Amino acid sequence: MFFFMLGAAITPVAAADKRDVAPLPPQVERIDKALQQGWLEAEVRPSPAEDELKWCRRLFLDVIGRIPSYDELAEFAKDKSAGKKQNLLNRLLNDERYTEEYANHWGTVWTNVLIGRNGGMEDRTLTNRAGLQKYLRDSFARNKPYNDMVYELVTATGTTKPGTENYNGATNFLAMKVNEEQGTQATAAVSRVFLGLQVQCTQCHNHPFNKWQQQKFWEFNAFFRQTRALRKYVSGTRDVDHAELVDQDFAGEGRRPEQAEIYFQLRNGVTKVAYPVFLDGTEIGKSGFVSEVNRREELGKLMMSSSYLDKAIVNRMWSHFLGYGFTKPIDDLGPHSPTSYPELFDELAKDFRNSSYDLKQLITWIAMSQPYQLSSRITNNNAKDAPSLGETPLFSYFYTRQISAEQLYQSLAIATKANKEGSLEEQAKRRDDWMRQFVIAFGTDEGDESTSFNGSIAQSLMMFNGELIREATSNAPGSWIQNLAQQKGAPSDKLQHLFLAGLSRRPRNEELNIANQILVARKQDVGGMLQDMWWAILNSNEFIFNH
Repeated sequence: MFFFMLGAAITPVAAADKRDVAPLPPQVERIDKALQQGWLEAEVRPSPAEDELKWCRRLFLDVIGRIPSYDELAEFAKDKSAGKKQNLLNRLLNDERYTEEYANHWGTVWTNVLIGRNGGMEDRTLTNRAGLQKYLRDSFARNKPYNDMVYELVTATGTTKPGTENYNGATNFLAMKVNEEQGTQATAAVSRVFLGLQVQCTQCHNHPFNKWQQQKFWEFNAFFRQTRALRKYVSGTRDVDHAELVDQDFAGEGRRPEQAEIYFQLRNGVTKVAYPVFLDGTEIGKSGFVSEVNRREELGKLMMSSSYLDKAIVNRMWSHFLGYGFTKPIDDLGPHSPTSYPELFDELAKDFRNSSYDLKQLITWIAMSQPYQLSSRITNNNAKDAPSLGETPLFSYFYTRQISAEQLYQSLAIATKANKEGSLEEQAKRRDDWMRQFVIAFGTDEGDESTSFNGSIAQSLMMFNGELIREATSNAPGSWIQNLAQQKGAPSDKLQHLFLAGLSRRPRNEELNIANQILVARKQDVGGMLQDMWWAILNSNEFIFNH
């Protein structure tokens, strides 16, 4: 018998009703069988299944970018069906209550993938971050097929800023990349993000491990030579207001537009010529006249038929939900990269294409599979499954990982009912303003950046004393803590509410004892005790990790 606390009442939840359970997609069974065979061959045993409430927290974080509220946890706990996990996933993916959050979460994930956390915040930037986020939110809200989204991002023309004439938010992916260094940043980003191929080092020399050669890089680069980002200024000033991405005729470096070639130099000083050729060897017309050959549009079409497109997104999504991809890193599918479960990887990529590139179906296959149900607790039977030490991942337990700064912000907001004012754009702006304290930009070829949300001193100080934490742990009249303290029920009931809201579990005996000691020290001030315990919960590793 399972009990769930609702206020001061304890409601028993009956045994699961096994009737009317919708069959899982065949891909789930395919994943399970492949991994079970892999565990058998590696002589490891998977960890046991995770506690259902903790699994619920895991799913909320991965699918909509935050922990569940107390009421949402209660709704899941009261589901008596054998298909309660499927029911929850279906709600998060398809219920109108979650459409905006789902779209906002995945829009944020992909904004960071496409332009980084610092994109649109640089000096004299041509990227409009809000414009890209709007495009992505709209795409995910409509469950746009993934291949359509990729084609639009690669071939987009128009302006970057919402409200301007010819606005097209998809242009923000390439706006800051096509003008830089003859479009080499665009070349590297498109191949890495959408095809899972690391080609940037072959700009100057042949790759030492895979088949990408210097010639291949410049042939791929040739697809971007007709594209420019034009600066649009604030009237009467030299301040950039937005950009417009356009396709223009390209005369070629030899000034022969009918065969618009580009030149590159080998390390030995020999000069070579390149025309647009796709990675599988498919050539397109050599003309630089857009009216005769639109190179980016041709690239988009060629990408749509490439198996790398399918494998790259399956690898990225698998990593999002399970902590590691089939390859490491996830955007390097070259033959030099060791691959976990290669046959399964190939099959899922083909199935995703056959599903019409439905991301929600791909999410369902992964989230309903056995590896996603497993506990993060490592046992003696699977301790050698250690991808953090360089081993190829076996996925015999759930790999613990720190939640992102965006997930932390949204989780604090839902747990304490904060940041509910204003439109999605206004909420996103407040979150982005808060995020800036963690962004560290690096001047690499890929425009990389990281965050200091990784256990650093900056993070620790923010979690200890930051404004968001002060608001979340406030015990002032009208605050969340004070309202909870004033509800009917014993202090232990309210403490249980606190732990369920923050950690999706009940307090342990030692935690109850600590709370009682605080209550005595505070002379039975329940609000003060809850404030102290809530602060400790928010600053615990258990809160800031997905496990």
